[in-house]
Amino acid sequence: MTDNGFLRGRLLLVAFEGWNDAGEAATGALRVLKEQLDVIVISEVDAEEYFDFQFNRPNVVVDDDGKRVLEWPGATFSGPDVTAGDRSDGSNVYLLIGSEPSRNWRSFTAEVMATVLAEEITGIVLLGAMLADVPHTRPISVFSTSENPLVRSELDIERSTYEGPVGILSVIADAAESAGIPTVSIWASVPHYVHNAPSPKATLALVEKIEELIGLPIERGELIDESTAWESGIDALAGEDDDMAAYIRQLEQARDTVDSPEASGEAIAQEFERYLRKRGDGGRGDGRAGGDGRPDEPWRRD
Repeated sequence: MTDNGFLRGRLLLVAFEGWNDAGEAATGALRVLKEQLDVIVISEVDAEEYFDFQFNRPNVVVDDDGKRVLEWPGATFSGPDVTAGDRSDGSNVYLLIGSEPSRNWRSFTAEVMATVLAEEITGIVLLGAMLADVPHTRPISVFSTSENPLVRSELDIERSTYEGPVGILSVIADAAESAGIPTVSIWASVPHYVHNAPSPKATLALVEKIEELIGLPIERGELIDESTAWESGIDALAGEDDDMAAYIRQLEQARDTVDSPEASGEAIAQEFERYLRKRGDGGRGDGRAGGDGRPDEPWRRD
């Protein structure tokens, strides 16, 4: 593990389905990690207290024995299995995965924080994914921010400047910082024009960022092949739709302008003004991130 101060203690990684999870990228990344860690369930929230089942409906699934069973929305807190033999890798990693609650956010957050304090968690990493004006043909943009000045200095990351509506991740982050537990938020940008399907490419980008951050090797499994197939599938759709293909080319041009070594701040601004004029909306009124995928509005979703 890294020698960084924030990362030396017990880390909780958090992701929620719903508003914070475009393309199921954030929860997908933590599920990949969960499969590789020796973790056991520490606690589960009471679904009746926090979820509206007309909004977050239970699902019928077939279990390993071939029986049809109900899976209810909820949130599960997992941690290291102290009975496992070798705990040298990932022994400081805890996971909180679930659905964003429908109600009683303050009570939900208090319950989460009670477990955080009981398990002596010293740092929290919150994962999210947002819809953005970005092309699927370019690398997925992943940005990290923190409200904690020491963590920002240690990890060389920025503080978010966003103001506006937030999801449960921000509420948990605020409670943690108030309790003296530093947090880092990591967000991936998902092309908005493919928002109805899971995005393995965004999941892979978050997995790579987690590995970079916590210094724990994570096997990719089938993610690389799935990402390639996802991109090829969108290419095929764009090949049959001239308007979609033209729109993607505009996004590529905007992204390449931002990424070019010679791009200045003024040139970037001019490029995006031109791009927005061509779209005809004069600005981002849809709540998505900008053409570079940068989360200046990291928790806004369509």
